[in-house]
Amino acid sequence: MSVKKDVSDELVAAMGEALAIATGEAAPAAVHRVEVMLDVDVRAIRTRLGMSREQFAKRFRFPTRTVQEWEQGRRRPDQSARAYLTVIERNPKAVEDALSAP
Repeated sequence: MSVKKDVSDELVAAMGEALAIATGEAAPAAVHRVEVMLDVDVRAIRTRLGMSREQFAKRFRFPTRTVQEWEQGRRRPDQSARAYLTVIERNPKAVEDALSAP
């Protein structure tokens, strides 16, 4: 079957699913919302973990200078860094395990 045919089949199937949801014959898929904090207190996270700036940077693979600039307010973590820092704050062991996996 050609790629074009596969795509058209998928579009027709998706339209059928949309119609079934609109008419109440099917339920929509679950929606999961993930909220990324607008600001994170990097120093507070690091301090709660009992790490020096250098230890924190090395353990979680940040440049030490970046951590310093975040803590001193000269720079702000971007959205992906804030999400990563949130995960570190909530479950540092999981992050450490993931980073040490082969």
